Amino acid sequence: MHARTGRPEVTLTFHGSGDRTLDRAVLQALAKGGAHVTVLAVGTWLAQNPDAASMVGDLGHELGNHTWSHQTMSRLSVAAQRTEIERCRDRIAELTGGPGAFFRQSAAQHATPELLKLAGAAGYPRVLSYDVDSLDWTDPGATTVRAQLRKATAGSVVSMHLGHQGTLTAIPGILADLDSRGLRPVTATALFAV
Repeated sequence: MHARTGRPEVTLTFHGSGDRTLDRAVLQALAKGGAHVTVLAVGTWLAQNPDAASMVGDLGHELGNHTWSHQTMSRLSVAAQRTEIERCRDRIAELTGGPGAFFRQSAAQHATPELLKLAGAAGYPRVLSYDVDSLDWTDPGATTVRAQLRKATAGSVVSMHLGHQGTLTAIPGILADLDSRGLRPVTATALFAV
């Protein structure tokens, strides 16, 4: 997925799960650096951390749905996939009053046609994929994460993860690198706005 607006913007999207203290530090570092991001929350993370949704919003970021328990969706029945989407949607709505900005499938870069239909029926007309994987989930260190982010171009959607120290360490450098290339990190809603 890549926005075609021509604006010098990228969106950093974060898998919302992990250690609460580290998650807050990542989101604060992004906000301090002037970056607004999209956090695609795993429902179990929201259940364990009821204030996570407000933390995301209070820091100027947006919240989306990344399934209830981050299973490999292609291995689940249609009914189980629907439940994964709807259960997380309902938790987000409980906490924020709405379903969240986007849905992203778990354990795959792209959604299947069936999953697109299920997400649409659950209130997500757009399913968010990505074209740059930061690889931060493999804990390769800040240098590798920064190098991966250099692949981002205007319109890129980058996949990142809360809950990883290397991600936190890399943020100042990532933001400096994006700025030096004239790219501004915005939420996915802003990136795809026409």
